[in-house]
Amino acid sequence: MDASAPVEFQSGDTAWILTAMALVWLMVPGLGYFYSGLSSHKNALSLIMYVLVCMMVASIQWFVWGYSLTFSLGGNAIIGNLDNAFLRGLLGYPSVGTDAIPDLIFCIYQCMFQCVTAALVVGAVAERARLLPLMIFVFVWSTLVYNFLAYWTWNPNGWSFQLGGLDFAGGTPVHIGSGSSALAYALVVGKRIGYGKDTDPERFKAHNMSNVVLGTALLWFGWFGFNGGSVLSSNARVGMVCIVTNLAACVGALTWMIMDYRVERKFSAFGFCSGAISGLVAITPAAGFVGPGPAIAIGFVGALFCNLAMYTKRWYGFDDALDVFTLHGVGGYVGCVFTGVFAEQYVAALDGTEIDGGWMNQNWVQVGYQFADATAGATWAFVVTYIICFIMNKIPGLSLRVSEEDEIQGLDVTEIGESAYVYVNKLVAVDAKTGFQTTVHEEIKQVNVGEHGSVHTTDKVEVIASQ
Repeated sequence: MDASAPVEFQSGDTAWILTAMALVWLMVPGLGYFYSGLSSHKNALSLIMYVLVCMMVASIQWFVWGYSLTFSLGGNAIIGNLDNAFLRGLLGYPSVGTDAIPDLIFCIYQCMFQCVTAALVVGAVAERARLLPLMIFVFVWSTLVYNFLAYWTWNPNGWSFQLGGLDFAGGTPVHIGSGSSALAYALVVGKRIGYGKDTDPERFKAHNMSNVVLGTALLWFGWFGFNGGSVLSSNARVGMVCIVTNLAACVGALTWMIMDYRVERKFSAFGFCSGAISGLVAITPAAGFVGPGPAIAIGFVGALFCNLAMYTKRWYGFDDALDVFTLHGVGGYVGCVFTGVFAEQYVAALDGTEIDGGWMNQNWVQVGYQFADATAGATWAFVVTYIICFIMNKIPGLSLRVSEEDEIQGLDVTEIGESAYVYVNKLVAVDAKTGFQTTVHEEIKQVNVGEHGSVHTTDKVEVIASQ
C-alpha cells in the first residue's frame, strides 16, 4: 500500500470500537471487585491488585509479540509470525478484522480481550497464589495459550476459521481458554488450607456481596462492548447483539435464582450474579449469529449447566476458589456448542456477513465444527497451562504458592503490604432518654509493613469519654 495515500475510514465505526474498547477495559476492575467480594476479607485488596497486574502484563505482552502472533497474516494454520512484533507496520491501514477501521484501533480493542482473559484465570487460585510468579505466568501463558486459541478462531489462516467454526466474541479463546487454564493452575497450586469435600461452605463464604453485585454490574455493562464491539462496525447487527446479550444475562440470572430457591428458599444475590455471568458467558460465541428467541434458550441452558457444575466441583474435590472453570469453562463450552444449533443466516446478514448457519438453517454439520473447536481449545489450554505451571513450580524462586503462614495471614498483608479494611471496635454509650450516642472506647487495628518487609499489626486504643 502506498504510504502517502490517505485511507478513509468511517468515523462512526471507529468511534464505536474505541468506545467498546473502553467498555471492555472497565470489565477488568469489575472483575477485580467481583473476585474481591467473593474472597475472604484478608484477601480483598490483593485480588483487585492481582487482576489489574494481569492486565498490565498482558498489555505489555500484546505489544511485544502477542498481536503479531495472533493477527499477522503470514502464519500457518496454527500460529502467526513476528511480522508485527512491537507493533511494526501498524499504521493507519485497514485492519485484519475489517476494512471499516484502522489496524491501530483493532489492535487496542483486541488487546482488552487478552487482558480480561488473563485476569479471569486468577480467580481459581485466589487466596494462595504468589504475585511475582503470577506475572511471569501471565506473559508465558498469553504467548502459548491465548495467542494460539485466538489465532485459530479469528485469524483468516487459523484452522478453526478455515474449518467453518463460529465464535463471535470469544467462547473458546476467552471463556473455554480461561476456564480450562484456571482448572490446571488450581490443580498444580493445590487446595486452600482447610478446603475439602466435608468443609463447611460457610468457612469460604463471600465476605462482601455488595462488591460482588458491583462487579457483576460493571461486567454486564462492559459486555455490551465485548460482544457489541465484536461486530467491528456500527450498524443494525450491533443492536441485535446487544439485545441478545442482555436477554441471555437476564434469563441466566432468573434461572439460577429459581434453582437456588428450590434449595435455599431465598432469592440470593449470589444466585443472581452467578446466573447473569453464566448467561453472558454462554451467549458470547453466539451473540452475532442468533436472534432473541435462541438467546433465551442459550441463557437458560448456560445457567443450568453452570449451576450443576458447581455441585460436581465438590464431588471431584478440586479447589477452583471463585468458580472460574464452572462459570467460564462450562458456560463457554455450552455456548459454543449451542451456537451450532441456533446460528441463523439472517442475523449475520444484518451487516452483510454470509454464514451457512446452524441447525436452524439445516446446516447439520455445524455442531460438529463447534465441538471440534471447543474441545481442541479446552484440551490445549488445560494441557499447556498444566505444563507451564508444573515447570514454574519446580524452578527455585518461582514456586506458585505462598507459605502456609502467609496464606493464614492473608495476601493483602503478605503480598501487597496493605489492607483493604481498617478494623474499628467501639464501645458506645446511649442516653436512654434522648437517644444521644457517645463513644466511650475505641480500638483501631492497622496493618504495618516494616523496613525489611516484616508485617505486624498495631492497636491504637483511645478513651474518648468516661462514664
